[in-house]
Amino acid sequence: MAVSMADITKLRKMTGAGMMDCKNALTESEGDFDKAVEIIRKKGQAVAAKRSDRETSEGCVLAKSTGDYAAMIALKCETDFVAKNADFVALTQAILDAAIANKCQNLDEVKALPMGSGTIADAIVERSGITGEKTELDGYFFVSGACTAVYNHQNKNQLCTIVAFNKPCADQVAHEICMQIAAMNPIAIDEAGVPESVKENEINVAIEKTKAEQVQKAVEAALKKAGFNLYIAENEEHLNEGIMKGSITEAQADEIRKIKETVAAEKSANLPEQMIQNIAKGRLGKFFKEVCLLNQESIMDPKKTVAEVLKAADAELTVTDFKRFTLRAE
Repeated sequence: MAVSMADITKLRKMTGAGMMDCKNALTESEGDFDKAVEIIRKKGQAVAAKRSDRETSEGCVLAKSTGDYAAMIALKCETDFVAKNADFVALTQAILDAAIANKCQNLDEVKALPMGSGTIADAIVERSGITGEKTELDGYFFVSGACTAVYNHQNKNQLCTIVAFNKPCADQVAHEICMQIAAMNPIAIDEAGVPESVKENEINVAIEKTKAEQVQKAVEAALKKAGFNLYIAENEEHLNEGIMKGSITEAQADEIRKIKETVAAEKSANLPEQMIQNIAKGRLGKFFKEVCLLNQESIMDPKKTVAEVLKAADAELTVTDFKRFTLRAE
């Protein structure tokens, strides 16, 4: 049967599918729109199944605030070409709008929301049929508070942040905090928010690193005192290189090995525990400064911490929650 342009346009608005897909579906269904929609949907399911093992490393990340509530979501695909398509971005925005309108708590709730003639999950499958690429939702996050703000880094839809504050906040300050999170990737608001397992791991690493440094300093001091070149004494490769070039003898190489082994063992057995603990705690403090939002140096004013920037704006102002999501490996 002949298919009119008006019918093709109508089906395209209903499904978002390409013109040829709509024409073929209408032809196959003999003008029955319900059947045509189902044909397009099944095509999407077939494509999705065929490409289920493909990697979705591209996509579109969007964020939105409604005042006291903010959310962001990522719709992922296989190629940058599809990710930048206006229809793909529009679908991501429509999904985000629906999630915010319903204040969804997780990704499953988002997928179950109605969209078009089915659910959001169905709409994503249909998009696979249209683009020919694996398409999936990922990275749904939300925050709520007296005031919220969002940031889309360089408006490239690749990295977004959302932040909640305990009280109304000036737009400029809120924007700067969003940018801070995007740039510095904190893992918690303050020290209390850092998981105990992370703290324990960091202090253990700091202790071992401190011990190794103290032992190394003692070994280097002993080697210098014995008159040996530290480069040559650094490792076996350098020792062999020194012997081949005639810089040291085999006997001297053995002496270097003995000094390193003896001094390292003696120093390891007599490390001052309190000093080690103090240095390790200092390292942990530096770690907190790097990963805790309020402890970080402000990217806008490095002379101040983020906590000081907030206090300057309002003595009681603070961040109560934040989320960050990026499609790029870091």
